[in-house]
Amino acid sequence: MVEGVVSLTKTFEARAKSPAKRRRLMPVSIALCFFFLAIMVLMVLFGPLLAPHDPQAQNALAGSAGPSAEHWLGTDMLGRDVFSRLVSGARSAISGPLVIAIGALVCGNILGLLSGYRGGILDFVIMRWVDLMVAMPSLLVIIVAAGALGGGYWMAVALLGVLSVPFDTRVIRAATLEQMPRPYVEAAKTLGVPNRRIMFLHIWPNIAATAFANTFLVFAGSLIALSGLSFLGMGAEPGTPDWGQMLAENQSLLFANPVASIAPGVAIILAATATNLIGDWTFEKISSRGATR
Repeated sequence: MVEGVVSLTKTFEARAKSPAKRRRLMPVSIALCFFFLAIMVLMVLFGPLLAPHDPQAQNALAGSAGPSAEHWLGTDMLGRDVFSRLVSGARSAISGPLVIAIGALVCGNILGLLSGYRGGILDFVIMRWVDLMVAMPSLLVIIVAAGALGGGYWMAVALLGVLSVPFDTRVIRAATLEQMPRPYVEAAKTLGVPNRRIMFLHIWPNIAATAFANTFLVFAGSLIALSGLSFLGMGAEPGTPDWGQMLAENQSLLFANPVASIAPGVAIILAATATNLIGDWTFEKISSRGATR
């Protein structure tokens, strides 16, 4: 009898714990996103080694060929291997958005914390600058500036980085203002903790989930924007292995070798979608653990 009660109790305990275990498991969709981004990182770091052919090598006799055992995604009009160019193009597709996202994370978080915590004239000046930058059509400004200054990939990266900072600043300022009335901030001020320490060691850990989720969002948006600029001829140099450039170069092959134009577009969509999903998942995981105050 006692053994039966003990066995029944263990069964109920196991069932009670199982939902918590399921919550701790990573969803399959997020695991697939991490797997895809891991492949992207390998392509960025070891692209030249992973590419089966020289991405710049031309072969006029094999131009516009469909997928085959030698050319997995076929060739473009100049006979260049599409798969090799896709692998090599991951470097420009990822490096620029990564620089933009990290720059916006650092600058936007500092300005947002200062604006929300300090308030007063500093908050007024920062937010009027943010309003001015947000009011301007970003892509139009980049097109005009890139055209006037000669364009180029890193010029587009720099312009996108500057225009991304206000977005981060506004989000972090709002999150900081939400934390300001909290008791831990008032207690830190009462104890004479330096303002810099309060901002970066007390407030920022409590808004880190928002900061990181916003960074993933900026990365995805920058990836699409840079690809669009390359498609318009204002990003990567012509002939450079770049996903946006490949979309522009292979438009005419939509019926001869549709894979050549579809593959880079699918890669852009998958990279942006995976980044957004991981950003949402990261936000939920950090938020569920609770803030460290």
